[in-house]
Amino acid sequence: MAGGELADGWLRSEAMAPGPERRGRAAEEEPAPLEKAVVNNAAMNMGVQVSLGDPAFSSLEYVPRSGIAGSYAFFQDEDSCSDCSNQDKPGTRLQSFVPEGTTHFPEVFQTSHLLFYERFRAYQDYILADCKASEVREFTAEFLEKVLESSGWRAVWHTNVFEVLVEVIDVDYAALKAVVSLADPYLCDSPVSTFTLECMQELLELKEHRLPLQELWVVFDDSGVFDQTALAIEHVRFFYQNIWRSWDEEEEDEYDYFVRCVEPRLRLHYDILENRVPSGLIVDYRNLLSQCEESYRKFLNLRSSLSNCSSDSEQENISMVEGLKLYSEIEQLKQKLKLIENPLLRYVFGYQKNSNIQAKGVRPNGQKVTHVVASTMMTGLLWSLLRDRLCQEPSKEEIEIQFHGDPLSAINACYEGDTVIVCPGHYVVHGTFSIADSIELEGYGLPDDIVIEKRGKGDTFVDCTGTDIKISSIKFVQHDAVEGILIIHHGKTTLENCVLQCETTGVTVRTSAELLMKNSDLYGAKGAGIEIYPGSKCTLSDNGIHHCKEGILIKDFLDEHYDIPKISMVNNVIHNNEGYGVVLVKPTIFSDLQENVQDETEENNALKIQTSEEASAAERVELDELIQCATGKMELYARSDLSEQVEDNCEIVNELVAASTQKGQMKKKRLSELGITQADDNLMSQEMFVSIVGNQFKWNGKGSFGTFLF
Repeated sequence: MAGGELADGWLRSEAMAPGPERRGRAAEEEPAPLEKAVVNNAAMNMGVQVSLGDPAFSSLEYVPRSGIAGSYAFFQDEDSCSDCSNQDKPGTRLQSFVPEGTTHFPEVFQTSHLLFYERFRAYQDYILADCKASEVREFTAEFLEKVLESSGWRAVWHTNVFEVLVEVIDVDYAALKAVVSLADPYLCDSPVSTFTLECMQELLELKEHRLPLQELWVVFDDSGVFDQTALAIEHVRFFYQNIWRSWDEEEEDEYDYFVRCVEPRLRLHYDILENRVPSGLIVDYRNLLSQCEESYRKFLNLRSSLSNCSSDSEQENISMVEGLKLYSEIEQLKQKLKLIENPLLRYVFGYQKNSNIQAKGVRPNGQKVTHVVASTMMTGLLWSLLRDRLCQEPSKEEIEIQFHGDPLSAINACYEGDTVIVCPGHYVVHGTFSIADSIELEGYGLPDDIVIEKRGKGDTFVDCTGTDIKISSIKFVQHDAVEGILIIHHGKTTLENCVLQCETTGVTVRTSAELLMKNSDLYGAKGAGIEIYPGSKCTLSDNGIHHCKEGILIKDFLDEHYDIPKISMVNNVIHNNEGYGVVLVKPTIFSDLQENVQDETEENNALKIQTSEEASAAERVELDELIQCATGKMELYARSDLSEQVEDNCEIVNELVAASTQKGQMKKKRLSELGITQADDNLMSQEMFVSIVGNQFKWNGKGSFGTFLF
């Protein structure tokens, strides 16, 4: 009996399954219920839960209903919604809520809190499968025909201006619309009092009584009959509000739309909900989306006006030029959106955060202040401070001293030229260290004795924009972060004798910023320990970088105005990282250029540096001089036990030089296509790095050096 009931229940659930005309993944991955179901006979006789082997169906329950042997339905976890008033009622496992407002509407189904995997499998297996962008509406209509009740249910028509109760009398599946009439009694809620019964009837007549399904919220029914209707409309509503873009249909249809667009956008949506994306990146994404939608709207209007112009008219020529500009702008915006939507590229490229920190400058009276931070000040500690830091030179002019109980208040009180001395202790902060002036932040003692720990959800730990910032002898511990432990937007920041216990990215050096890091230890980053942006300067000396996703990540973009960063790495130990010790990110077009690069010559075969077939003998001499300049100091370390680290240093040098060479060739090629020639292509002027010597690379998961092409 139990087995037959299960089989019958699954057959009833085929209304949710893709039809035979569906192709690809939907047909191939449909689960086999009789083989995967784990059923307790006694439990089945009572009509309780059936577990399926597929984890995507872990939220399915078998629910006996009147007149129906059984059906499977997605439902929410009990903790996902605050209103659980109906959870003990038979027939439905969906929850309900009452719409806000002054009008007493009936309860509606609560479907907006579905989990990621519930939406993922619904779109992948039942709605979109492997359809193309041009087939989305067709596939959605087919899905709705199978699961949507065509009439006999009520819904709240929700708009930005009003809410009104309607009754559905038919569904136009192809148009994704419902044919409705006003429910009796008439219920309407609006801040505007003009929506009377007569006005609403007139509005419906103008719309021919046809309303978009995504504007309807199904009225709750505990029998379970309308569960699938409510869920189907929720999937359509969520798709067109959060996934679909107006330009998608014009995209290339080379492969399925789900993989190309739906999955990355769905993941981004839930990453934002779960605080996995920096707040600045969220703002950037939404701004880019608005810009792209506005530009696309202008493009459509322009294209429409062109069809009404007479051929070869002056107005048409002008409009054609404007159209090309708009098209180029739209393509650039779409590429930026895709970078953010892709989880890997989002991590690799981050975003150019514009810090709003304003420097205070020098105090009006010109005085510089020393800020002393101590949770408790004892006489012995005060005497040591006076002797070692505050009164080293008796003849020196008087200085003002301010005492603080926590480092954050001391940083916020600083002006240009101030010094913050942090006494031994464990300090817990909940805000961001925003340092916009040139100050010194130093610990009085060993780093392990001076710990600053950041707790609570947030973005950056330390934000640096000052011209010359110095931080020393402090241990920073990061928790619950979505950005790096330290970001240098511009100016120079010096880290000396510090310990950085990271959670996301470690230290980020933005374009035009400079980092000098000495005798420090960095570990625990889920991203890169150090991210180096184009046009920045980074000097690393005698540091340990370990137990990160990647040790050091160097970003190189295709844009001509970005220079390769200036990097100096001396005597660092980079070990036990999950990926590479050092990884270079660059466009795939660089790899295409290699076909036009000549074979290695005997002179530079050991260093494996490629040069262009068009490179002159003088350019080759310059290149050899550059290599010798970068590797000359390596002879000091060329002992037998250090032979491997020398090879690793050479490998980094080779790749950076090759990338710079190829970028120069690409720029030269572009200028040539425009009819512009360049007199000199001097690699020395780029000063890609100062020195890369004496570094040790040990036990990194993928090796010492790697390249990521995008």
